[in-house]
Amino acid sequence: MAAQVPFKQAMLVLDGGCAPESLLANASETLGSATTMLNNFAALLDTSHRKTALGIAQVVMLGELAVNQALDKVVPAD
Repeated sequence: MAAQVPFKQAMLVLDGGCAPESLLANASETLGSATTMLNNFAALLDTSHRKTALGIAQVVMLGELAVNQALDKVVPAD
Protein backbone atom coordinates (compact mmCIF):
# COMPACT_ATOMS: atom_id res chain seq x y z
CA MET A 1 0.00 0.00 0.00
CA ALA A 2 1.36 3.42 -0.95
CA ALA A 3 2.08 5.89 1.83
CA GLN A 4 -0.16 8.92 1.84
CA VAL A 5 1.51 12.26 1.40
CA PRO A 6 -0.03 14.95 3.61
CA PHE A 7 -1.61 17.86 1.76
CA LYS A 8 0.52 20.92 2.45
CA GLN A 9 -0.65 23.51 -0.03
CA ALA A 10 -2.70 23.92 -3.16
CA MET A 11 -0.83 23.50 -6.40
CA LEU A 12 -2.79 26.31 -8.06
CA VAL A 13 -4.28 29.24 -6.21
CA LEU A 14 -6.30 32.15 -7.55
CA ASP A 15 -5.53 35.54 -6.12
CA GLY A 16 -8.68 36.73 -4.39
CA GLY A 17 -7.80 40.27 -5.38
CA CYS A 18 -7.97 39.64 -9.13
CA ALA A 19 -10.31 41.91 -11.04
CA PRO A 20 -13.38 40.18 -12.51
CA GLU A 21 -12.36 41.20 -16.03
CA SER A 22 -8.97 39.52 -15.57
CA LEU A 23 -10.61 36.30 -14.36
CA LEU A 24 -13.09 36.32 -17.24
CA ALA A 25 -10.37 37.03 -19.81
CA ASN A 26 -8.31 34.15 -18.43
CA ALA A 27 -11.32 31.82 -18.47
CA SER A 28 -12.05 32.81 -22.07
CA GLU A 29 -8.48 32.05 -23.15
CA THR A 30 -8.50 28.74 -21.28
CA LEU A 31 -11.78 27.63 -22.85
CA GLY A 32 -10.57 28.72 -26.30
CA SER A 33 -7.43 26.64 -25.85
CA ALA A 34 -9.48 23.65 -24.68
CA THR A 35 -11.66 23.91 -27.81
CA THR A 36 -8.58 23.95 -30.03
CA MET A 37 -7.04 20.97 -28.24
CA LEU A 38 -10.28 19.00 -28.49
CA ASN A 39 -10.61 19.74 -32.21
CA ASN A 40 -7.00 18.67 -32.81
CA PHE A 41 -7.52 15.51 -30.77
CA ALA A 42 -10.78 14.72 -32.57
CA ALA A 43 -8.93 14.70 -35.89
CA LEU A 44 -6.91 11.71 -34.63
CA LEU A 45 -9.94 9.61 -33.63
CA ASP A 46 -12.16 7.18 -35.52
CA THR A 47 -15.59 8.43 -36.58
CA SER A 48 -17.69 7.50 -33.54
CA HIS A 49 -15.17 8.85 -31.04
CA ARG A 50 -14.50 11.89 -33.23
CA LYS A 51 -18.17 12.87 -33.04
CA THR A 52 -18.07 12.62 -29.26
CA ALA A 53 -14.92 14.76 -29.03
CA LEU A 54 -16.39 17.35 -31.40
CA GLY A 55 -19.57 17.42 -29.30
CA ILE A 56 -17.51 18.08 -26.18
CA ALA A 57 -15.62 20.81 -28.08
CA GLN A 58 -18.95 22.47 -28.92
CA VAL A 59 -20.01 22.44 -25.26
CA VAL A 60 -16.68 24.01 -24.28
CA MET A 61 -17.14 26.61 -27.03
CA LEU A 62 -20.58 27.48 -25.65
CA GLY A 63 -18.94 28.04 -22.27
CA GLU A 64 -16.40 30.31 -23.95
CA LEU A 65 -19.18 32.31 -25.60
CA ALA A 66 -20.96 32.72 -22.26
CA VAL A 67 -17.74 33.90 -20.59
CA ASN A 68 -17.11 36.33 -23.46
CA GLN A 69 -20.62 37.73 -23.08
CA ALA A 70 -20.07 38.20 -19.35
CA LEU A 71 -16.71 39.87 -20.09
CA ASP A 72 -18.46 42.26 -22.51
CA LYS A 73 -20.85 43.26 -19.72
CA VAL A 74 -18.00 43.82 -17.24
CA VAL A 75 -15.82 45.70 -19.74
CA PRO A 76 -18.15 47.21 -22.38
CA ALA A 77 -16.64 48.00 -25.78
CA ASP A 78 -16.60 51.69 -26.67
